Amino acid sequence: MQPVTCRTCGTDVLAEKYSEAHTSIQWLTDAPRSCPRLYTDAGAGHTPAWVPSCTELRDTIDDLAHRGVMPISHRSQPVTGPVPGDLP
Repeated sequence: MQPVTCRTCGTDVLAEKYSEAHTSIQWLTDAPRSCPRLYTDAGAGHTPAWVPSCTELRDTIDDLAHRGVMPISHRSQPVTGPVPGDLP
């Protein structure tokens, strides 16, 4: 994983790309308090709503990958559990 700073809000995370569609993010601080996009303002008198991801952070990471700054990673850690085809 490598450090990434969101170009919109400046939140620091660790991130790794495993494919065009698969990105792993590790928050270094409490995510909802760190990222202003993870809660939407539902308007006066309404409870804010949780948003499962931040498009600005995702775009920052995708841009780094497209520019070659963040290469696609190939996992080398063993995967737990049975491997398909190895079952009796």
